[in-house]
Amino acid sequence: MLVFDHVSKRYPNGYEALSDVSFSVEAGEFVFLTGPSGAGKSTLLKLINGVERGSRGQVHVAGQNISRLPARKMPDLRQRIGVVFQNHQLLFDRRVYDNVALPLFIAGMKPADIERRVRAALSKVGLTGREGDWPETLSGGEQQRVGIARAVVHRPPMLLADEPTGNLDPDLSREIMSLFLQFSQLGVTVVIATHDLELVEAMPARRLQLQDGRIVAP
Repeated sequence: MLVFDHVSKRYPNGYEALSDVSFSVEAGEFVFLTGPSGAGKSTLLKLINGVERGSRGQVHVAGQNISRLPARKMPDLRQRIGVVFQNHQLLFDRRVYDNVALPLFIAGMKPADIERRVRAALSKVGLTGREGDWPETLSGGEQQRVGIARAVVHRPPMLLADEPTGNLDPDLSREIMSLFLQFSQLGVTVVIATHDLELVEAMPARRLQLQDGRIVAP
């Protein structure tokens, strides 16, 4: 499902965020990316999603070499990848329904299909009946669940998360991680960047550790 083949990323200022990174992730696998701040975790996720391009090497997603993918085809790639952020990135001037439905609106899906998918996604994250709520009325954990629902509403085969529990207490963090595990068990490939080693050690998932832009624990 995902292959990094000797990938490096050097920015114009000379900073090398990733250096000769190689690994693979099978379809449906649950993988943690760990390492200190600045180790390259966020950059690696951005390469998977096509937000950044590598300086050297190749990145393959679902058998497609996205390192050579034309810009016009990037939207198609991103339809296959759901992304969850630490700070939720919800639209606070829109209700929960519209936040979750946003990727489907962009894709031009029919209203009836959008409604069905939004309700299904909210059910999966334990927020049935909360479609009409405003994000500001939700707890931090509930806001993160809305973010997860938005990431999976278009049923992507891959789910990326960048420090998804960084602002949550330990109990809520475990609840959120259990949701990711459930999606993995349904066949979704899950890659999560996190610094919470206690949580990582409690989960049945492979760990890739980054240090100074290199994989040190495959």
